[in-house]
Amino acid sequence: MTFILWTAIVILFILSFAGIIYPVIPSIVMLWAGFAVYQFFINPHALSVWFWISMVILSIVLIAADIIANGYFVKKYGGSKISERVAAVATIVGSFVIPPFGIILVPFVCVCITEILMTKNPVQAVKVGVATIIGFLNSSIAKAFIQIVMIVWFGLAVAF
Repeated sequence: MTFILWTAIVILFILSFAGIIYPVIPSIVMLWAGFAVYQFFINPHALSVWFWISMVILSIVLIAADIIANGYFVKKYGGSKISERVAAVATIVGSFVIPPFGIILVPFVCVCITEILMTKNPVQAVKVGVATIIGFLNSSIAKAFIQIVMIVWFGLAVAF
């Protein structure tokens, strides 16, 4: 039974990384589900209060990294608030359209179209579209790093 539970934990952790490419899969929920499987079904005494407090803080940082990185790059290159929102929705839609390339192409195209409609300047629209891609890639790297930290921390908490 323990083997099956550990297999479930590993699968949940893998799914958390899949959530970076497919935003429909909530990465943070998958991580927390893995922690919960261990806490409630394997060893309820191994994970300390400090572990849980740290995971809450890192979870907030994980969510903030995504929002801040995307917003920062779109704003830096002169994008509008509407473009930020379009990029967020297009990222989700793009994960279903020619995956995994759609997650980059769909937001780029949608933001470019939005900016052309808003500013009537194609050069500026392409700059904002590129900024959307840069923001997505940076937030993906940050999310992957934070998730690795959380999983390694979990492993250390379990081992020691």
